[in-house]
Amino acid sequence: MIKRFLQFFAVSLFVLVVAAGCAESGLRGPADAEEISAFERVQRMLMELENYRAIATVEYRSNKGTNTYETVQHARMTGEYRIEVTAPEHVSGSVTASDGRQIFQFNSRVNGSVNLMVQETPERSEIFLTSFIKNYLQSEEISVSVSDMEEGIRTVLEADVPGDHPYLSVAKLWVDNETLLPVQLIIFDCDGAERIVVTYHVFEKNVELNDELFTL
Repeated sequence: MIKRFLQFFAVSLFVLVVAAGCAESGLRGPADAEEISAFERVQRMLMELENYRAIATVEYRSNKGTNTYETVQHARMTGEYRIEVTAPEHVSGSVTASDGRQIFQFNSRVNGSVNLMVQETPERSEIFLTSFIKNYLQSEEISVSVSDMEEGIRTVLEADVPGDHPYLSVAKLWVDNETLLPVQLIIFDCDGAERIVVTYHVFEKNVELNDELFTL
């Protein structure tokens, strides 16, 4: 609880720094009272997030094309996660879960057995909102802006992706200012090209997640 309070205090203090920095650089940030208030609400949502369940489309983009997957995701801030692929059909039913110590994989279409010899990869771990929040809190340089889209006003948060991965450098999160729910998470490479795009269709925060979800 104390750690979370200190993190929230530090990020709240950052609001004033961001507003001043955006004004000096010419970038549009939470410069007026209404935008700062929205940013504070978004911050509070992220800081109070303990877990979530989401239905999301995940796109992996490269110079060879785009691979798109429909997924159901469960994740906790403590590190546990579960992702089930529901489409396309040839990978439907594939499940990857982690209890925070070990990663399990299961695909009923292959042989119906559980694979325990699974290594973590940033291409998988970085698609979770929980990873973005941790990166956001630990980033030395972060930025905040406001995007006025046809669907509504979004607060856009940016954070560095740790490590020296050639294709995963910076992550941006779009949060709806009205619902305070994440809309999209995009991870860019060092050249600014979109490499992973996560689009949220349903997002439920701080729901009851049984431990059995994270084991197979």
